[in-house]
Amino acid sequence: MSTLTVNILGIGLLGPGLPDWTAGAAALRDPATWIDTPTVLPPPQRLPATERRRAGPVVKVSLVAADQAVAASGLDAAALPTVFTSSTGEPSNCHALCESLAAPERMVSPTRFTNSVHNAPGGYWHIAVHGMAPSTSLAAHDASFGAGLLEAITQVAATGAPVLLVAADVPYPAPMDAKRPTRDAVGVALVLAPATDTGTTLSLQLVPEAPPTGCGHAGLDQLRQGVPAARALPLLQALARGGSSALVLEGLPGLSLALTVNAA
Repeated sequence: MSTLTVNILGIGLLGPGLPDWTAGAAALRDPATWIDTPTVLPPPQRLPATERRRAGPVVKVSLVAADQAVAASGLDAAALPTVFTSSTGEPSNCHALCESLAAPERMVSPTRFTNSVHNAPGGYWHIAVHGMAPSTSLAAHDASFGAGLLEAITQVAATGAPVLLVAADVPYPAPMDAKRPTRDAVGVALVLAPATDTGTTLSLQLVPEAPPTGCGHAGLDQLRQGVPAARALPLLQALARGGSSALVLEGLPGLSLALTVNAA
């Protein structure tokens, strides 16, 4: 595969001890300052009160991270095509539906079903911003962030227009958490645009599977390995530290993503 290069115009982050990109960047630059506190899910302010109450955790995480990235980019949220990626999807609603189907009445809530589908975060986002641009929702198990990044960069290359990438994962309730442990909620968002001669650039090339780059910190590496969306942490760490760096992220089976960052 040839190398694809884009500019990064905006970044959003939400996770344990990483309440937003500003605080998270400082912690990623100096991991010794990172404090592993549970993720706090602020209500997504773009949604009306009724929709905020209905939105599940993965929707909240996705929209909060997306809002940060779009605000930093200065672009019109309604005009941005989107790629939403998640390994876990919406576990709380999936759990509630399983409980309903296991009950004698087997009564499924239409609202629960609407919020259980994998493209719920993308749907909520485009409703909130009144966006009519195309939206893609995907999953690829532990490689979901890498798959989303590849899809978003490919779309930028194909269309010549900016794309919003949002990756989010949240824990499963018991008993499903025993089969798919997810340490905490993590959301990451990037606004990607066609490459220019200035600004922060990110280049991607598919290569044969190789060991992924770590964070150089035991706690952050545990978070990286414990939440699929947190596979983005080495990339975010490179962006936070600035300068030029090369790293490898997990891709689909047999493949890895070789990334080169030139951070302004």
